[in-house]
Amino acid sequence: MLGFTPHRVSFYKIALLHRSRPDDESENNERLEFLGDAILGAIIAEYLFKKYPYQYEGYLTELRSKIVRRETMNNMAIRMGLNKLVQYNNSDKGLKNSHIFGNALEALIGAVYLDRGYEITRKFVLQQLVKVYLDIDALESTDTNFKNQLLTWAQKNGHSLTFEAVDEKVERTRKIFTVGVFVNGEIFSSGTGFNKKDAGQVAAQEALKKIGTQPDAAPAE
Repeated sequence: MLGFTPHRVSFYKIALLHRSRPDDESENNERLEFLGDAILGAIIAEYLFKKYPYQYEGYLTELRSKIVRRETMNNMAIRMGLNKLVQYNNSDKGLKNSHIFGNALEALIGAVYLDRGYEITRKFVLQQLVKVYLDIDALESTDTNFKNQLLTWAQKNGHSLTFEAVDEKVERTRKIFTVGVFVNGEIFSSGTGFNKKDAGQVAAQEALKKIGTQPDAAPAE
């Protein structure tokens, strides 16, 4: 999976330890995730800068966001088989549908950086991740911002559209947010997530599915 033999295995063990699992909650992969996210962003930025020498800053920023976004990282982690290695509370069914595996992948990148340095980490990201699991050309042509897609649809069809938080609860010390999509003042779809931004994207995606299968499903004004 790594393409090399680790020196300090303890870093990698922590990278695969979700906060829901350890008895001591101070020992988990969140700090490594923070570090790995920053390292990943720098590596991808350099990669895109060299790959697209004539593209403007906004284009590069958007493409980088598509690569490092939670959904992309989580899908990549699952394809790698990282979901079979992450230690987490299996009784918490909601965790399987969250982005903990993508977060663990970022933590793994942080572990590689601490263990082997920047150049080895750069090689790992580009050779073991980007080259194997990412289709950059496909990402270029994919609009992954469901909110923007939905707003474009609403403007085109003359509908008023708002996103509103409709529920907030705590499950096992974690906050779960529910955001609703309101079309012409009536709720059209909803989505949940560990923050309002993610919940809004899920709600927008659900609304787009309904529109795709039911073109006239939106409430009339």
